[in-house]
Amino acid sequence: MAGAEFHQDLNAAAAEELARACTLSWRQLSELAPWGDSYEGFTPLGRTVTFERNYLWEGEPGGGIRIEVNVFEPEAFEDGAQATCVVDVPQDEIRQ
Repeated sequence: MAGAEFHQDLNAAAAEELARACTLSWRQLSELAPWGDSYEGFTPLGRTVTFERNYLWEGEPGGGIRIEVNVFEPEAFEDGAQATCVVDVPQDEIRQ
């Protein structure tokens, strides 16, 4: 079982990636939803991990967008970290 430092490192990496993803506007994100990708990267402590990002409609298409970030070692998906947020539709995008 991985130690506390391992989990703190993965959580920090997930939070950092989520913060980056949340800099995108709803309009930019709406062009990505529903979509996801994964890539290999490094945690703050230098571990090689897989970053998986998903951009999903929170409900109906055109509504809020849920951003999910998973960070894990390739051989240990279940022992990874997850961070999630929802970007709501801005008032000027709501269709009457």
